[in-house]
Amino acid sequence: MSGEKLMSKKKPAFPINKKLDGYLNKYSRKIEIPIFYEDLLRFSGSIIVYDSNEEDTLWVRVYYSDFEREEIDISLKKVYSILHSDGSDRILDYLTVDAVDYCTFGNSKPFRIKIRNILNDNYTYFYVKKTDASRVYGLELEHMLSPYNLNFLVHGDTLIEEHIAGIPGDVFIQDMLPKCNDAEKAQLAKEFVKFNERCMIRLLGDMRSYNYVIVPVHDFDHVVYRIRAIDFDQQCFEGKFKVYLPQFFKENYQMVNLVGDRLQENSVDQYKIEERSIVAKRIISSGNRIKRLLNCVKNHKISLSENVLQLKNELHDFTMDVEFKKCNTMGQILATALDFVKRNYEDVSMKEIIENKF
Repeated sequence: MSGEKLMSKKKPAFPINKKLDGYLNKYSRKIEIPIFYEDLLRFSGSIIVYDSNEEDTLWVRVYYSDFEREEIDISLKKVYSILHSDGSDRILDYLTVDAVDYCTFGNSKPFRIKIRNILNDNYTYFYVKKTDASRVYGLELEHMLSPYNLNFLVHGDTLIEEHIAGIPGDVFIQDMLPKCNDAEKAQLAKEFVKFNERCMIRLLGDMRSYNYVIVPVHDFDHVVYRIRAIDFDQQCFEGKFKVYLPQFFKENYQMVNLVGDRLQENSVDQYKIEERSIVAKRIISSGNRIKRLLNCVKNHKISLSENVLQLKNELHDFTMDVEFKKCNTMGQILATALDFVKRNYEDVSMKEIIENKF
Protein backbone atom coordinates (compact mmCIF):
# COMPACT_ATOMS: atom_id res chain seq x y z
CA MET A 1 0.00 0.00 0.00
CA SER A 2 1.39 3.39 -0.92
CA GLY A 3 2.32 5.99 1.66
CA GLU A 4 0.31 8.61 -0.28
CA LYS A 5 -2.94 6.66 0.17
CA LEU A 6 -2.28 6.05 3.85
CA MET A 7 -1.32 9.56 4.87
CA SER A 8 -3.18 12.86 4.99
CA LYS A 9 -1.81 15.51 2.66
CA LYS A 10 -0.51 17.83 5.39
CA LYS A 11 -0.51 17.73 9.15
CA PRO A 12 -0.93 21.09 10.95
CA ALA A 13 1.41 22.09 13.77
CA PHE A 14 -0.16 22.15 17.24
CA PRO A 15 0.98 24.68 19.87
CA ILE A 16 2.40 23.84 23.29
CA ASN A 17 -0.30 24.36 25.90
CA LYS A 18 0.16 25.49 29.51
CA LYS A 19 0.18 21.98 30.95
CA LEU A 20 2.80 20.66 28.53
CA ASP A 21 4.86 23.80 29.06
CA GLY A 22 4.91 23.07 32.80
CA TYR A 23 5.93 19.47 32.14
CA LEU A 24 8.84 20.58 29.93
CA ASN A 25 9.98 23.01 32.58
CA LYS A 26 9.87 20.33 35.30
CA TYR A 27 12.05 17.94 33.31
CA SER A 28 14.54 20.58 32.07
CA ARG A 29 13.38 20.45 28.46
CA LYS A 30 12.36 24.09 28.53
CA ILE A 31 15.29 26.46 28.60
CA GLU A 32 16.19 29.87 27.24
CA ILE A 33 18.26 29.77 24.09
CA PRO A 34 19.98 32.70 22.34
CA ILE A 35 18.39 32.20 18.92
CA PHE A 36 14.97 31.46 17.46
CA TYR A 37 13.88 29.57 14.34
CA GLU A 38 12.76 32.84 12.73
CA ASP A 39 16.27 34.29 13.15
CA LEU A 40 17.69 31.61 10.85
CA LEU A 41 15.16 32.49 8.15
CA ARG A 42 16.99 35.78 7.57
CA PHE A 43 19.47 34.20 5.14
CA SER A 44 20.38 36.21 2.07
CA GLY A 45 20.97 33.31 -0.31
CA SER A 46 21.42 29.57 -0.72
CA ILE A 47 22.99 26.84 -2.85
CA ILE A 48 21.82 23.25 -3.43
CA VAL A 49 23.52 20.51 -1.37
CA TYR A 50 24.40 17.43 -3.43
CA ASP A 51 25.38 14.01 -2.12
CA SER A 52 28.48 12.03 -3.13
CA ASN A 53 26.66 10.84 -6.27
CA GLU A 54 25.85 14.41 -7.30
CA GLU A 55 22.15 13.94 -6.54
CA ASP A 56 20.01 16.65 -4.95
CA THR A 57 19.61 15.99 -1.20
CA LEU A 58 16.61 18.37 -0.93
CA TRP A 59 18.71 20.49 1.46
CA VAL A 60 20.11 23.92 0.60
CA ARG A 61 23.12 25.52 2.26
CA VAL A 62 22.20 29.03 3.34
CA TYR A 63 24.42 32.02 3.89
CA TYR A 64 23.97 35.32 5.69
CA SER A 65 25.30 38.83 5.40
CA ASP A 66 28.52 39.48 7.31
CA PHE A 67 26.63 41.42 9.97
CA GLU A 68 24.07 38.64 10.51
CA ARG A 69 26.61 35.81 10.27
CA GLU A 70 28.73 36.85 13.25
CA GLU A 71 25.74 37.10 15.58
CA ILE A 72 24.18 33.85 14.32
CA ASP A 73 27.45 31.89 14.62
CA ILE A 74 27.92 32.91 18.25
CA SER A 75 24.30 32.09 19.08
CA LEU A 76 24.48 28.65 17.43
CA LYS A 77 27.68 27.80 19.29
CA LYS A 78 25.98 28.77 22.55
CA VAL A 79 23.05 26.48 21.67
CA TYR A 80 25.53 23.64 21.13
CA SER A 81 27.04 24.33 24.56
CA ILE A 82 23.61 24.27 26.21
CA LEU A 83 22.59 21.06 24.38
CA HIS A 84 25.80 19.07 24.81
CA SER A 85 27.76 20.71 27.64
CA ASP A 86 27.21 22.87 30.72
CA GLY A 87 25.99 25.90 28.79
CA SER A 88 29.03 28.03 29.61
CA ASP A 89 31.05 30.09 27.12
CA ARG A 90 34.31 28.26 27.90
CA ILE A 91 34.21 26.00 24.85
CA LEU A 92 33.02 28.57 22.31
CA ASP A 93 36.55 29.50 21.19
CA TYR A 94 37.11 25.90 20.11
CA LEU A 95 33.96 25.64 18.02
CA THR A 96 33.08 26.81 14.54
CA VAL A 97 29.85 26.67 12.56
CA ASP A 98 30.75 24.79 9.39
CA ALA A 99 27.33 24.89 7.73
CA VAL A 100 23.72 25.92 8.13
CA ASP A 101 21.45 23.85 5.87
CA TYR A 102 17.73 24.32 5.29
CA CYS A 103 15.25 21.70 4.13
CA THR A 104 12.05 22.68 2.35
CA PHE A 105 10.88 19.05 2.11
CA GLY A 106 8.25 17.86 4.62
CA ASN A 107 6.27 19.59 7.33
CA SER A 108 8.92 20.83 9.75
CA LYS A 109 11.27 22.69 7.33
CA PRO A 110 14.24 22.26 9.70
CA PHE A 111 17.63 23.89 9.81
CA ARG A 112 20.58 21.49 10.20
CA ILE A 113 23.57 22.98 11.97
CA LYS A 114 27.06 21.48 11.60
CA ILE A 115 29.37 22.33 14.50
CA ARG A 116 33.06 21.45 14.32
CA ASN A 117 35.73 21.39 17.03
CA ILE A 118 38.70 23.25 15.51
CA LEU A 119 41.23 21.45 17.74
CA ASN A 120 40.57 17.96 16.38
CA ASP A 121 38.12 18.38 13.47
CA ASN A 122 35.42 16.29 15.17
CA TYR A 123 31.98 17.52 14.22
CA THR A 124 28.33 16.92 15.04
CA TYR A 125 24.92 18.20 14.02
CA PHE A 126 21.81 19.51 15.67
CA TYR A 127 18.50 20.73 14.27
CA VAL A 128 16.48 23.90 14.76
CA LYS A 129 12.74 23.51 14.06
CA LYS A 130 9.41 25.15 14.72
CA THR A 131 7.86 23.81 17.91
CA ASP A 132 5.02 21.34 17.40
CA ALA A 133 3.30 19.65 20.35
CA SER A 134 2.95 16.38 18.39
CA ARG A 135 6.69 16.24 17.82
CA VAL A 136 7.44 17.06 21.47
CA TYR A 137 5.19 14.21 22.64
CA GLY A 138 6.87 11.95 20.12
CA LEU A 139 10.35 12.87 21.34
CA GLU A 140 9.40 12.32 24.98
CA LEU A 141 7.79 8.96 24.27
CA GLU A 142 10.85 7.87 22.28
CA HIS A 143 13.03 8.90 25.22
CA MET A 144 10.98 6.85 27.70
CA LEU A 145 9.70 3.86 25.72
CA SER A 146 12.44 3.07 23.19
CA PRO A 147 15.95 1.73 23.90
CA TYR A 148 17.37 5.19 23.19
CA ASN A 149 17.62 8.45 25.13
CA LEU A 150 16.97 11.72 23.34
CA ASN A 151 18.20 15.21 24.04
CA PHE A 152 16.10 18.20 22.96
CA LEU A 153 15.22 21.72 24.13
CA VAL A 154 12.14 23.90 23.73
CA HIS A 155 11.99 27.68 23.97
CA GLY A 156 8.86 29.45 22.77
CA ASP A 157 8.25 28.54 19.13
CA THR A 158 11.70 27.00 18.68
CA LEU A 159 12.67 23.34 19.11
CA ILE A 160 16.29 22.18 19.26
CA GLU A 161 16.93 18.48 18.55
CA GLU A 162 20.16 16.55 18.76
CA HIS A 163 21.24 14.59 15.68
CA ILE A 164 20.45 10.86 15.59
CA ALA A 165 23.35 9.14 13.85
CA GLY A 166 22.81 6.25 11.48
CA ILE A 167 22.38 5.21 7.85
CA PRO A 168 19.11 6.51 6.36
CA GLY A 169 16.77 3.56 5.91
CA ASP A 170 16.16 4.18 2.20
CA VAL A 171 19.90 4.40 1.52
CA PHE A 172 20.58 1.24 3.51
CA ILE A 173 17.82 -0.73 1.75
CA GLN A 174 19.06 0.30 -1.69
CA ASP A 175 22.84 0.17 -1.27
CA MET A 176 23.70 -2.04 1.70
CA LEU A 177 20.94 -4.57 2.25
CA PRO A 178 21.84 -6.59 -0.89
CA LYS A 179 25.40 -6.99 0.48
CA CYS A 180 24.30 -8.37 3.88
CA ASN A 181 24.88 -12.05 4.57
CA ASP A 182 22.13 -14.46 5.63
CA ALA A 183 22.74 -14.01 9.36
CA GLU A 184 22.65 -10.20 9.04
CA LYS A 185 19.42 -10.34 7.02
CA ALA A 186 17.79 -12.53 9.67
CA GLN A 187 18.87 -10.11 12.38
CA LEU A 188 17.53 -7.15 10.39
CA ALA A 189 14.23 -8.95 9.94
CA LYS A 190 13.99 -9.49 13.70
CA GLU A 191 14.77 -5.82 14.36
CA PHE A 192 12.16 -4.65 11.86
CA VAL A 193 9.48 -6.78 13.58
CA LYS A 194 10.37 -5.23 16.93
CA PHE A 195 10.52 -1.71 15.46
CA ASN A 196 7.13 -2.24 13.79
CA GLU A 197 5.63 -3.35 17.10
CA ARG A 198 7.17 -0.47 19.05
CA CYS A 199 5.78 2.14 16.64
CA MET A 200 2.33 0.57 16.78
CA ILE A 201 2.21 0.47 20.59
CA ARG A 202 3.07 4.14 21.08
CA LEU A 203 1.21 5.36 17.96
CA LEU A 204 4.18 6.79 16.07
CA GLY A 205 3.14 7.10 12.44
CA ASP A 206 4.76 7.58 9.03
CA MET A 207 7.82 5.41 9.54
CA ARG A 208 8.70 5.24 5.87
CA SER A 209 12.27 4.23 5.14
CA TYR A 210 13.58 7.81 5.05
CA ASN A 211 12.11 8.54 8.51
CA TYR A 212 14.30 6.03 10.34
CA VAL A 213 17.97 5.10 10.35
CA ILE A 214 19.81 1.78 10.51
CA VAL A 215 22.57 1.75 13.14
CA PRO A 216 25.26 -0.94 12.75
CA VAL A 217 26.81 -2.01 16.07
CA HIS A 218 29.95 -4.16 16.07
CA ASP A 219 29.63 -6.95 18.63
CA PHE A 220 32.61 -9.33 18.89
CA ASP A 221 32.86 -11.00 15.47
CA HIS A 222 29.63 -9.77 13.89
CA VAL A 223 27.51 -6.70 13.26
CA VAL A 224 24.17 -6.13 14.98
CA TYR A 225 21.73 -3.72 13.35
CA ARG A 226 19.35 -1.45 15.21
CA ILE A 227 16.52 0.68 13.78
CA ARG A 228 15.88 4.15 15.19
CA ALA A 229 13.10 6.59 14.36
CA ILE A 230 14.35 10.07 13.44
CA ASP A 231 11.10 11.92 12.64
CA PHE A 232 8.41 12.33 15.30
CA ASP A 233 6.08 14.69 13.46
CA GLN A 234 3.35 12.05 13.08
CA GLN A 235 2.85 11.17 16.73
CA CYS A 236 -0.86 10.45 17.37
CA PHE A 237 -2.34 12.34 14.42
CA GLU A 238 -3.64 10.05 11.68
CA GLY A 239 -6.91 8.15 11.95
CA LYS A 240 -5.87 5.08 9.97
CA PHE A 241 -4.39 2.42 12.25
CA LYS A 242 -2.14 1.14 9.43
CA VAL A 243 -0.23 4.45 9.47
CA TYR A 244 1.28 3.35 12.81
CA LEU A 245 2.59 0.08 11.33
CA PRO A 246 5.74 0.58 9.20
CA GLN A 247 5.01 -2.72 7.41
CA PHE A 248 2.22 -1.07 5.38
CA PHE A 249 4.37 1.54 3.63
CA LYS A 250 5.58 0.67 0.15
CA GLU A 251 9.00 2.16 1.00
CA ASN A 252 9.48 -0.70 3.50
CA TYR A 253 8.49 -3.44 1.04
CA GLN A 254 11.96 -5.02 1.00
CA MET A 255 12.12 -5.10 4.80
CA VAL A 256 8.71 -6.80 4.93
CA ASN A 257 9.91 -9.36 2.37
CA LEU A 258 12.96 -9.94 4.53
CA VAL A 259 10.71 -10.87 7.46
CA GLY A 260 8.73 -13.27 5.30
CA ASP A 261 11.87 -14.90 3.89
CA ARG A 262 13.96 -15.13 7.05
CA LEU A 263 11.55 -15.62 9.97
CA GLN A 264 9.01 -18.30 10.74
CA GLU A 265 5.60 -17.20 12.01
CA ASN A 266 6.37 -18.48 15.51
CA SER A 267 9.54 -16.36 15.60
CA VAL A 268 7.62 -13.25 14.50
CA ASP A 269 5.10 -13.80 17.29
CA GLN A 270 7.92 -14.34 19.79
CA TYR A 271 9.63 -11.06 18.85
CA LYS A 272 6.33 -9.16 19.07
CA ILE A 273 5.75 -10.51 22.58
CA GLU A 274 9.33 -9.61 23.55
CA GLU A 275 8.87 -6.03 22.38
CA ARG A 276 5.50 -5.60 24.09
CA SER A 277 7.01 -6.89 27.32
CA ILE A 278 10.00 -4.55 27.07
CA VAL A 279 7.75 -1.54 26.39
CA ALA A 280 5.48 -2.55 29.30
CA LYS A 281 8.49 -2.67 31.60
CA ARG A 282 9.56 0.77 30.44
CA ILE A 283 6.06 2.14 31.07
CA ILE A 284 6.20 0.78 34.62
CA SER A 285 9.75 1.98 35.28
CA SER A 286 9.01 5.47 33.92
CA GLY A 287 6.66 5.97 36.88
CA ASN A 288 5.39 9.48 37.48
CA ARG A 289 7.13 10.94 34.45
CA ILE A 290 5.03 9.07 31.90
CA LYS A 291 1.91 9.58 34.02
CA ARG A 292 2.50 13.34 33.92
CA LEU A 293 3.10 13.27 30.17
CA LEU A 294 -0.11 11.32 29.56
CA ASN A 295 -2.04 13.74 31.79
CA CYS A 296 -0.78 16.52 29.50
CA VAL A 297 -1.72 14.82 26.24
CA LYS A 298 -5.16 13.48 27.27
CA ASN A 299 -6.87 16.87 26.91
CA HIS A 300 -4.48 18.42 24.37
CA LYS A 301 -5.85 18.81 20.84
CA ILE A 302 -3.20 17.22 18.62
CA SER A 303 -5.43 15.78 15.90
CA LEU A 304 -8.73 16.17 14.08
CA SER A 305 -12.06 14.90 15.42
CA GLU A 306 -12.59 12.59 12.45
CA ASN A 307 -9.15 11.03 13.00
CA VAL A 308 -9.92 10.40 16.68
CA LEU A 309 -13.21 8.70 15.79
CA GLN A 310 -11.64 6.51 13.11
CA LEU A 311 -8.62 5.43 15.15
CA LYS A 312 -10.53 4.57 18.34
CA ASN A 313 -12.92 2.39 16.32
CA GLU A 314 -10.10 0.63 14.45
CA LEU A 315 -8.18 0.02 17.68
CA HIS A 316 -11.32 -1.35 19.33
CA ASP A 317 -11.75 -3.76 16.41
CA PHE A 318 -8.07 -4.74 16.65
CA THR A 319 -7.90 -5.27 20.44
CA MET A 320 -11.57 -5.83 21.34
CA ASP A 321 -10.91 -3.54 24.33
CA VAL A 322 -14.05 -1.48 24.99
CA GLU A 323 -11.96 1.24 26.70
CA PHE A 324 -11.02 2.59 23.26
CA LYS A 325 -14.67 3.33 22.53
CA LYS A 326 -14.73 5.70 25.53
CA CYS A 327 -11.90 7.91 24.19
CA ASN A 328 -12.62 11.43 22.97
CA THR A 329 -9.09 12.64 22.19
CA MET A 330 -5.91 11.25 20.64
CA GLY A 331 -4.23 11.58 24.03
CA GLN A 332 -6.86 9.38 25.62
CA ILE A 333 -6.37 6.81 22.84
CA LEU A 334 -2.61 6.84 23.46
CA ALA A 335 -3.08 6.44 27.22
CA THR A 336 -5.51 3.56 26.64
CA ALA A 337 -3.12 1.86 24.21
CA LEU A 338 -0.22 2.02 26.68
CA ASP A 339 -2.48 0.86 29.51
CA PHE A 340 -3.66 -2.06 27.35
CA VAL A 341 -0.04 -3.20 26.83
CA LYS A 342 0.78 -2.74 30.52
CA ARG A 343 -2.35 -4.60 31.72
CA ASN A 344 -1.74 -7.53 29.41
CA TYR A 345 1.89 -7.78 30.54
CA GLU A 346 0.91 -7.68 34.23
CA ASP A 347 -1.89 -10.24 33.70
CA VAL A 348 0.50 -12.67 31.99
CA SER A 349 3.14 -12.10 34.67
CA MET A 350 0.59 -12.79 37.43
CA LYS A 351 -0.53 -15.99 35.70
CA GLU A 352 3.07 -17.17 35.54
CA ILE A 353 3.58 -16.39 39.22
CA ILE A 354 0.45 -18.36 40.18
CA GLU A 355 1.28 -21.31 37.91
CA ASN A 356 4.83 -21.53 39.16
CA LYS A 357 3.68 -20.98 42.77
CA PHE A 358 6.40 -18.46 43.57
